[in-house]
Amino acid sequence: MQFDKEFDASGLACPLPIVKTKKSLADMASGQVLRVIATDPGSVCDMQAFAEQTGNTLLESGTENSKYVFFLKKA
Repeated sequence: MQFDKEFDASGLACPLPIVKTKKSLADMASGQVLRVIATDPGSVCDMQAFAEQTGNTLLESGTENSKYVFFLKKA
């Protein structure tokens, strides 16, 4: 999937992946896609909840090289 910006949250534990994802989205335009990479298993549930609470769209989530990868579309 194509994306406009990438943020690597590898090694960060809850709540830092979400906090830093929010900061990464702040300077993006509506409709742009952010790719987030995380190692915290809790980020799977957290990213879905974050998307629902903020109105951003979680386009896709999965694993890649034993890391969690998320694609968020900015509202």
